[in-house]
Amino acid sequence: MGERTMHDGGSTNGADEDGRATAVAERARAMVVVEEVHRSYGSDAGAVHALRGVSCRIPHGELVALRGRSGSGKTTLLNLIGGLDSPDSGRIVVDGTPLADLGESGLLEMRRDRIGFVFQSFGLIPILSAAENVGVPLRLRKAAPREREERVALLLSLVGLSGHVAQRPGELSGGQQQRVAIARALANRPALLIADEPTGQLDAETGMEVMELLRAVVRSEGVTALVATHDPNLLGLADRVLHLNDGLIMEEG
Repeated sequence: MGERTMHDGGSTNGADEDGRATAVAERARAMVVVEEVHRSYGSDAGAVHALRGVSCRIPHGELVALRGRSGSGKTTLLNLIGGLDSPDSGRIVVDGTPLADLGESGLLEMRRDRIGFVFQSFGLIPILSAAENVGVPLRLRKAAPREREERVALLLSLVGLSGHVAQRPGELSGGQQQRVAIARALANRPALLIADEPTGQLDAETGMEVMELLRAVVRSEGVTALVATHDPNLLGLADRVLHLNDGLIMEEG
């Protein structure tokens, strides 16, 4: 019996070591790691605790939906992951880089080259055509004209707008404008796509089409997408769902 106990103990140690190795490998594969992140606004009795110790992992190459009612902390979490804001405490790692290790220039480079943003309000430049809007990030990066033209044409084809390249935002439907915004977000081949309520201004059918497009983009471009939504009809299209409630991740599935 004593020998069996020793043998079992050795197996347990080996299992522990294997478990730790697996955890390390999982962490290495994660596109985003959030560890015990807190963020509050204001002070004293009037402080608003937007996040209260959030931890989660977002694997490479997945479409992850972040759900929760208005005021649950979704936008705050997206802004922190996107390097648009800083946590009061905790740690955020994006594509292997701890954001706290980056200065302002490093965060700017991260947002420009490795993270794409899609917002509810589309954010297109009204006087520019669809093609010109998509090409803005490439111009900022000083991409060669031929490279820029080829990338813009590819992306507009990917989002189903090859026939609308010369139209301005005011000449496009809401769903078409959001497709242009998605194409623009992909211009610099980001590793991570962050979308904050991208279907919020769209009807249910168009919203479903945009979510399906995001899922297709994840597959075709090899990008990881984190999409905040309060629409339960869209959750079934995600690979994983995080539920944020009152500043805490309540469940992960």
